[in-house]
Amino acid sequence: MRVLVVEDEVRMAGLLKRALQEEGHAVDVAADGQEGLWLATENAYGAIVLDVMLPGLDGFGVCRRLRESGSWVPVLMLTARDAVGDRVRGLDAGADDYLVKPFSLLELAARLRALARRDDRSRPVILAEGDLRLDPAAKRAWRAGTELSLSPKEFALLEFFLRHPGRVLTRSQIIEAVWDFAYDGGSNVVDQYVNYLRRKTGRDDIETVRGMGYRLRHAEGG
Repeated sequence: MRVLVVEDEVRMAGLLKRALQEEGHAVDVAADGQEGLWLATENAYGAIVLDVMLPGLDGFGVCRRLRESGSWVPVLMLTARDAVGDRVRGLDAGADDYLVKPFSLLELAARLRALARRDDRSRPVILAEGDLRLDPAAKRAWRAGTELSLSPKEFALLEFFLRHPGRVLTRSQIIEAVWDFAYDGGSNVVDQYVNYLRRKTGRDDIETVRGMGYRLRHAEGG
């Protein structure tokens, strides 16, 4: 399977990559939390090996944002601190398992195999509003039964609207949820992507709320 390793210590990242490749996995490596989060949202991984202590955005933050975005890829957290509090915090953030450093590479491989076997746990339900439907786990969306061809950002934007139907969402909220960087008041990236989405869904379900942001209309009777 394809595995993402998020580890800032170069030597440890190299060891993990080599060990996992020897197990037959394809491995990508990220050196910090922001890069790891970006890779995890742009690619389909079978599992993520995520260090807790990372520069900038730490492992807890990465895991929490992944779960908030609807990603349910199995996450194995690595921590150098054998503290119950850290383990609880990691699991609360959405991690599936954890290993305390130092650990055996054989144990790491075994834990990943176990996570892959049990990755049939409950997934998010289909999100729907009117004849718009979206499956967060399968990364697929439909309008009146016809599948939509969406870019990753268009998909994430539609998912965010479908999770908050009828609610006015500001540009800042949309940027934080979909792009994960501070909103530049002069940027029109949100407006551009809303227009892309309107064209692809074929209807103007997404209303412009002047001076505030955008809102996905509730379907009649919804």
